[in-house]
Amino acid sequence: MSVDALLPGLVGLLPVITFLAALLYLDSYKLVKLRVVIAVVASGAVIAGASYEANAWALVFVHIDLVHFSRYVAPITEELLKALVVVALIRSHRIGFLVDAAICGFAVGTGFALVENLYLLRLIADAGIGTWIVRGFGTAIMHGGATAIFGVMGLAMLERAKRANLQALVPGFALAVVLHSAFNHLSHEPRTSALAMLVVLPPLFYAVFQRSERAVGNWLGQGFDADTEMLELINSGRLSDSPVGHYLHKMKARFRGPVVADLLCYLRLYTELALRAKGILMMRESGFEVPVDDATRAKFAEMHYLEASIGKTGLLAIQPMCHMSHKDLWQLYMLGA
Repeated sequence: MSVDALLPGLVGLLPVITFLAALLYLDSYKLVKLRVVIAVVASGAVIAGASYEANAWALVFVHIDLVHFSRYVAPITEELLKALVVVALIRSHRIGFLVDAAICGFAVGTGFALVENLYLLRLIADAGIGTWIVRGFGTAIMHGGATAIFGVMGLAMLERAKRANLQALVPGFALAVVLHSAFNHLSHEPRTSALAMLVVLPPLFYAVFQRSERAVGNWLGQGFDADTEMLELINSGRLSDSPVGHYLHKMKARFRGPVVADLLCYLRLYTELALRAKGILMMRESGFEVPVDDATRAKFAEMHYLEASIGKTGLLAIQPMCHMSHKDLWQLYMLGA
């Protein structure tokens, strides 16, 4: 396929790519790295291929016409497959805040729209440039926006539930499916559907970014103070008189002495790395990019060694002292990635 033949499809992708770039620019803490975004876009492209196969398989068993299939079945299969990428990112602690949930969700939809546009380019090669512009501001933005909404709502509901719970993801998934289905209902009025996306999504993302920026700032301030206090207790020798020291003392009845010593070393390393991660985020917010040095990498290597020495039971026992929420685990991934 020549460059001239690809040009209309690329024009159709320009709005969604511009929207994604704007989201990355608005992320003042730079929570999501560019290489991660590229990998997520590639995952969305793979999902588009899988979605095509899933829809073809579903058509065999669902005896309805294509119009009704696109309105009531395709939104479920497509949003489910796209949502799996976001769920995998949340479970692996690649997503910690609403901002990166929105960016990663939109990136999945961008990759999906890329493959869909290339596929449609073969089917309707004679379509005018106006058609692709409308598709770019409509369908492509819808794919990104629906998955971003799922990511934001899913993460917010998981934070409220304070534990991994698939039921917490249902409202966000349902809303993404409804948005997708409503858009497909307007397929006969592409300009109206594209306008609806432009009216609804930008204010929504702006509100998400505003709320998340405040949440990151609050978490940084409170977490920095708590981590500093913990590190001072450990380094000052006064840890034994603190609640943490009493908790470690009780562990002597359950663990051997060397394991308790490793637990204390792990707590110190975890706290140092948590402080380092928060410091990097503060520097990023001020416009400075701080590289991860060799000393930090050495601390990660030592921490992984201690994890193997302590074992799963020891890690579960020390979790209350390390504040291992999904945000806390995310910050360590961000530092070590």
